[in-house]
Amino acid sequence: MNKGVKFILFVLLGIVFVFALGYVTQYLWNWLMPKIFGLTTLTLLETFGLLLLAKILFGFGGKTGGGKGKNWRWKKKMFQRYESMTPEERQHFKNRLKEKWCKWEEKSSTATDNDLKA
Repeated sequence: MNKGVKFILFVLLGIVFVFALGYVTQYLWNWLMPKIFGLTTLTLLETFGLLLLAKILFGFGGKTGGGKGKNWRWKKKMFQRYESMTPEERQHFKNRLKEKWCKWEEKSSTATDNDLKA
């Protein structure tokens, strides 16, 4: 098959998949939600809107499995950078992270010190 036919076939299969997903979601919603929660039934168009809203709110699944995505390369680079530091540089790095992200520890320790004094 040439590329044009494959492209058209791919688009048609995508449309069929979207309608099948919408129909299954509509069927499950109309079967379960009115009985369980007393909600109204949905039309197919409302179901597509609900699916789109869910994708917007919960994401489009862009992460790759197994930790091999962009984050893995960033973590690997940071780990190599940390490994090449001297012990003094590591301690300085840890202190900077602690100052930036662990401010709650200082507040909780001062609160307990004040409680003990009273």
